[in-house]
Order: sequence, then C-alpha cells, then structure tokens
Amino acid sequence: MEGIDTVIPADYPELARLVWNRDPSRPITGSEALGLYEANWRHVEVSALSTAEQALIMALASRFGGGHLLTTK
Repeated sequence: MEGIDTVIPADYPELARLVWNRDPSRPITGSEALGLYEANWRHVEVSALSTAEQALIMALASRFGGGHLLTTK
C-alpha cells in the first residue's frame, strides 16, 4: 500500500475516533497511526472497520510493526 508514510485520520473512521483530541484532517505519520491503533485497540469497533481501513492497519503493521499488530482485544 502506498501512502502510509503519512495518514489522514479523517479518511479512516475508526482512526478518526482515536484522534479525538486533535484535528483529524491533519496528517500523522504511519508509525504514529500504528501506535494509536495499538494503544487504543480496545476502543476500535472492529466490526465497523471498512475494507480500506483493515488494509491500512495490515500495511502499517507490516511496515512499522514487524508484521504484527499488538493488541489486547
């Protein structure tokens, strides 16, 4: 997946919810996005993830997480 060096949270509904305390239209780094998903996975509504957001999470985990998404859910 191209374009994961920076991610616009507003383009991904669950990620946009995780950046509740900042402007979701402001780009963040891919590494930061992965960190937000991992640290806040308990707040992610997995059943609401779109195919595009699922693909983003997998690409972020592959690129920045050594192929693993660290969650507790």
